[in-house]
Amino acid sequence: MVSQFFQLGLLFLLPLLSGCGKGDWQLSAARKNVVMIEVTSQTWDYRLPWNPGTVSSARGAGFVIDRKRIVTNAHVVSGARNLTVQREADPRKYPARVIFVAHDCDLAMIEVEDSEFYKGTTDLQFGEIPNLESVVSVYGFPIGGDRLTVTRGVVSRIDYNSYTHSGRESHLAIQIDAPINPGNSGGPVMQDNRVVGVAFQGFRGDVAQNVGYMIPTPVIRRFLQDVEDGAYDHYVDIAIRWMPLENPAMRNYYQRPNDGLGVVITDVYSEGSSDGVLEKGDVLLAIDGYPIESDGSVRLDGQPVQLEEIVERKFAGDTVGLEVWRNQKMEKKTITLRPAEMFSMYESLYEEPPRYVLYGGLVFQPLTANLMAVMISSADLRLRQTYTLFGQDQLYRETPEPVILSSVLPDRSNVYLTGLAGQVVREINGKKIRTLADVMPALELGGERTVIRFEGDQRPAVLKKREVDQVMPRIMTQYGISQPHRTELGGRRLAKGSWNRDGEAK
Repeated sequence: MVSQFFQLGLLFLLPLLSGCGKGDWQLSAARKNVVMIEVTSQTWDYRLPWNPGTVSSARGAGFVIDRKRIVTNAHVVSGARNLTVQREADPRKYPARVIFVAHDCDLAMIEVEDSEFYKGTTDLQFGEIPNLESVVSVYGFPIGGDRLTVTRGVVSRIDYNSYTHSGRESHLAIQIDAPINPGNSGGPVMQDNRVVGVAFQGFRGDVAQNVGYMIPTPVIRRFLQDVEDGAYDHYVDIAIRWMPLENPAMRNYYQRPNDGLGVVITDVYSEGSSDGVLEKGDVLLAIDGYPIESDGSVRLDGQPVQLEEIVERKFAGDTVGLEVWRNQKMEKKTITLRPAEMFSMYESLYEEPPRYVLYGGLVFQPLTANLMAVMISSADLRLRQTYTLFGQDQLYRETPEPVILSSVLPDRSNVYLTGLAGQVVREINGKKIRTLADVMPALELGGERTVIRFEGDQRPAVLKKREVDQVMPRIMTQYGISQPHRTELGGRRLAKGSWNRDGEAK
């Protein structure tokens, strides 16, 4: 499904120079601290994973906060190979580097090493969530000019919403009815001389017009607190599914009064935070002392938000208290929070190159959101099912990282195998394939032949090992492949742990 959101990445808000903010001080502060970011980035090619991908240029915005740090969007600096930062009315472009990237909440931090850049800046301070119907100002640099511009909008909604860049995550977001075109990524949204958000995405024009979204300060503060230890850790997750308990008949079935409170837990994900603590059929009544309405909302800071927002403000190792109705009695539970690493397959990858194994023209790749995006139109039905049910049916318990025969590079030695592309690999030479790391050792097993079997298909792929050894140099030359495999994980996790942008363990 094509997303109805777009990232505000390449252009900026159309300049509306009249009514430029909340007073002269705010505009003056913005001129000193809002910066233009120019990026040359590399986007990997998941169809041909050995290729270096494409190089493109774009620009975004950012703003200076304390300790000479600059906040922007993750999608502005994703895959950055060269980065420069420029202040308004200053012709100099300063080299910058990325310090932290948080793809799950579309935030990043960069820095300029030259202290000259920061002369005259005054750190922008953060405010609170703006009230509904209040006016905010969004600052940025529209394409076609180098002057700071601003547009104003009214806060029209505060809600839990999808963050397009991550491909999976949803967090608190604020909708404004500003005349926003694609762009203005990373620019601050200000009210009463304080930053109350970061502009990051909007609706496509054929879905809604004059609608934009900003990342609110609770999400920004969490990001800043997370990186204080020198590494960014993923958001934690309560790892359950629930349904509203609004129907009177359902409430009667679960023996709950019509008090408008509680949701029913329909699934508890194995290996998640709630595993072994919560159960299917539990009625969740309160979280950290906040009563849960029958639609799953709680009142936080005077605003109705989804119950997950309580968890969103916590970190790995933190605990959350729950009140549960189970077996006709009230029980109190405590869970220790951790990231839902089993769902990492659904997250779009940016910094690390695609992993693959090439064998006799057969290309094996782990199933990821990036790979699925380029294969969706031709994907085998079983591949679609695996992708859809991986989390829903908890397939990750047996196969943490499904491996796909993503393509067959045509060669006279493998012509009869081209019809098998797009299938999920079950085993190679009798060895169960649970992750890409299993593929190369499995190819070494067996006798003279390599036998590859697929999920739900009785037809194996059979290759002679000696012939594979002979044709591999020819295939690699014909298709311009410099190395037959790339299997290192880089920054991605399949097991517990944390990492920074360079893929280094914390």
